[in-house]
Amino acid sequence: MEPRIWLIAGPTASGKSALALRLAEAVGGEIVNADSMQLYAGLRVLTAGPGPEDLVRAPHHLFGVADPADGWSAGRWQRAARAVIDDVRARGRPAIVVGGTGLYFTALTRGLSEIPPVPAEARTGAAADFDAMGEAAFRARLADVDPTAAARIAPGDRQRLCRAWEVFAATGLSLSSHQASAEGALPDGSWTAVALEPAREALYARCDARLVAMLEQGALDEVRALVARNLDPTLPAMKAVGVREFAAYLRGETTRDAALAAAQQETRRYAKRQTTWMRGQMADWPRITASDHESQWRQFLALNPALTP
Repeated sequence: MEPRIWLIAGPTASGKSALALRLAEAVGGEIVNADSMQLYAGLRVLTAGPGPEDLVRAPHHLFGVADPADGWSAGRWQRAARAVIDDVRARGRPAIVVGGTGLYFTALTRGLSEIPPVPAEARTGAAADFDAMGEAAFRARLADVDPTAAARIAPGDRQRLCRAWEVFAATGLSLSSHQASAEGALPDGSWTAVALEPAREALYARCDARLVAMLEQGALDEVRALVARNLDPTLPAMKAVGVREFAAYLRGETTRDAALAAAQQETRRYAKRQTTWMRGQMADWPRITASDHESQWRQFLALNPALTP
C-alpha cells in the first residue's frame, strides 16, 4: 500500500499547524504547505509560518519558496504540490498537506480546469451587475446558466459569484462545465481529510493573541522590508493580512495600537471567510471542534483509530 496523504484544513489560528506537526512525528510524515501566503519568502512571522524549532521536528515543503514579486496561482501551487507529494510518497513517507487556502485543497481533491483568460471588461461588468442587481437577483441570473455554481457558492461570497458569471460571459460556457474537465486531482482513495472548526469565540481570541505575538517577534520588520521594495500592491503577498495595517503605522498614519486593532479585526474576518468556505466546500470532511491542541489530537485519533498505539 502506498503511503497515505493527509489533508488538514482550517482557518487561521485554529491549531492546524500544531496538529500537522504532531501527526508528522507520529507517522514519520513530511509537511506540505497549502497556505497561499506562507508560500512567500520574508513573511514567516506575519503569516505564522514554521519556525526553526518546527523545521527540526519534521521536513517542511513549499514554505517561503516564492519571491513576493512573483504571484503564484492556484494552478502553479497545485503542480508544485503534486510534485512534492509524489516525491515524498516515492520515498515511502506520508505527505501531510496543511493550510487554510480552500482553493488549494479543491485543486487537490477535485482538480483544476484550464479556463481561458477572462477579459477585464467581463470582470468589471460582472462586478457592476452584482452591485446593481444585488446578490439574490445576481445569483438567480447565474442559476439560469450555471445552476451548479449558483447552488454551491456560499451566501455572501461576492467574489466567486462574480467569477462564475464572468467566466460564462467571456467563454459562453459555465464555470461548472469548465470544472467538469478538471485535471490534477489526487487519486481516489489516496487521501484522508479533516477540517478544524473550533468555537468562534476561542478562535477569535487566538487570532487576537497571535497578532500581539507577531509584533513581538518582528512582524513590523517584515512589513518594513516588504514595503521598501515598492511592489505592485495587487500582488498576492501585498494582500497578506497585516501588511496594509502595519504599513500605515510605519508611514505614521496611525498609532501602533490602532494598527494592531485593525489587523486583529481583519484577521478575525479572514478566519470567518475561511470557515464559511469550509462549510460550503468541505461539508463532507470530518470536523475537529476542540480548541486546545491536546483535545484536537484526541479528536483526530478518534477519527483515525488505526493511528492509536
